Amino acid sequence: MVIIGGGPAGHSCASTAARLGADVVVIERDTIGGAAHLWDCIPSKAMIATGNARQFLRRSARMGLAEVGSDVDLDQLRDRLKHIESRLETTVRGLLDSQRVELVDGFGRMVDARTVVATLPDGTERTFHADVVVLSTGSRPRIPEWAPADGERVLSTRDAYPPSVMPEHVIVIGSGVTGVEFVHMFESMGAQVTLVVSRQQVLPQKDPEVAAALEEDFLRRGVKLFKGARAESIVREGNEVIVSCDDGRIARGSHALLAIGSVPNSDGLCLDDVGVQTDHGYVPVNNHMQSNIPHIYAAGDLSGRLPLSSVATMQGRKIAEHAMGLTARGNGRQIDYDKAASAIFTEPEIADVGLAEIDAFAEGRKVRVTKVPFATHAKALINDDPRGFVKIISDPATGVILGGSIVGRHAAELISVLAVAATNGLTVTDIHESMLVHPTLAEALTEAAE
Repeated sequence: MVIIGGGPAGHSCASTAARLGADVVVIERDTIGGAAHLWDCIPSKAMIATGNARQFLRRSARMGLAEVGSDVDLDQLRDRLKHIESRLETTVRGLLDSQRVELVDGFGRMVDARTVVATLPDGTERTFHADVVVLSTGSRPRIPEWAPADGERVLSTRDAYPPSVMPEHVIVIGSGVTGVEFVHMFESMGAQVTLVVSRQQVLPQKDPEVAAALEEDFLRRGVKLFKGARAESIVREGNEVIVSCDDGRIARGSHALLAIGSVPNSDGLCLDDVGVQTDHGYVPVNNHMQSNIPHIYAAGDLSGRLPLSSVATMQGRKIAEHAMGLTARGNGRQIDYDKAASAIFTEPEIADVGLAEIDAFAEGRKVRVTKVPFATHAKALINDDPRGFVKIISDPATGVILGGSIVGRHAAELISVLAVAATNGLTVTDIHESMLVHPTLAEALTEAAE
């Protein structure tokens, strides 16, 4: 097996395949563990953790503590991010080395359906003949032509972990998951923030009640929302950045940050020459992550499925199991993407899984919706953070949990309970009959189930 790309999908596939007896080669041009994972996901969450700590210190008096200083030291933060990245990469490399996976530092491309060539940093090439090829090269931030990202004042997401200087006023363009996380992160570190929202709500793909809770918190914190405005040009004038929108509104700030999606890293793989079908750069796959050529698989962002590290990791494992014959022997089950839990690391956190209330109503589907606010629970009061709620979507006839949403502290952790329930067909009774720890936020789950 030859794997091009050592991110969550690639290294998960490599580890599982090696454990099942395959000879595995992983070709990676950047970071084992995944450039998008270790340059985007992990640094952003580490910076959010720093911002959250600063926010906590700012309200420490309410917790019975004397107020302490909370200025952000960018140099120290930068060192912290590098340390985390290095430690995680070392861990992944150590695991693959222990399994005798061959790691090749280079850029991989296909020359025929069973031959992969790796161009090494010194310009030399190595050729590998494969029974199975796995494409898991990830994606990169989308930069439109009207947005001259210079890495100094007009930033892509990868220019901001952390930026060279802390922005005084940052204009975030894009109100999806990445955009709202940047709003929270920069505001929590002391910057003024304007968010350009092309729709009439932030997080346009999410439950409106969830989006409204986040908008309310942003407005309380002084974030300016340009709703129903689509950015169409960015002009830099000295140390000022001017963003013009299609409705005539103009936002002025010290920096602009682009959070408007990503594009797949399929260029240079020579897929067209080999006959691998693509769709706008993505590789369409079946339920086993096979491309139109059965022994060539695609996973992670490149597959065009849910762009989540957890999904990529599961895809990688499932590819290895299928390629090694476990699926044919009846072991394992296919991925149900509708049951993938996701989270947004704002404050309050947002997490959801499975069927959403708005989608159920749009489909005319009968569901039971139960909602419990955290404000009624002791742990939320102990944490001095009563924001948010738990919402469970269930089948009114059987009680089977179909999905749910959580807004509040530790939502990303709490959603795991509903994810396990939705994936395995558990009922609200199964949750209600579980005896959870008191006092915890998780008790809101049992109350909503009741």
